[in-house]
Amino acid sequence: MEPSGQPSLAEAMDRLWVQFRPQLEERVSTLESAAAALAQGTLVPTQREHASAVAHKLAGVLGTFGLDEGTSLARETEIAYSGDYHKDSAAAARLFEIASQLRAMLAVRK
Repeated sequence: MEPSGQPSLAEAMDRLWVQFRPQLEERVSTLESAAAALAQGTLVPTQREHASAVAHKLAGVLGTFGLDEGTSLARETEIAYSGDYHKDSAAAARLFEIASQLRAMLAVRK
């Protein structure tokens, strides 16, 4: 707490993190599910579009919390799902790897 009785910016951001973390974890779960569906060859266009939108939202929010690497990874995911994505095992493995990295970042940021 600042001497004026007002919370510091860091304290305010920490409270926001606690509030939004469950939603962020849910978004990462969506990316994990989409990567698994891609690997199995069952990814449908609506799921791909949803994964792209979720990745876009993650990119913005993670940057707000100072997780710039997470923003870059989420953007990579957004691009992969929004364009002519490759339907191969290497692409699926990369997207699942990114989702795992994002999950690890959420776990570390307390």
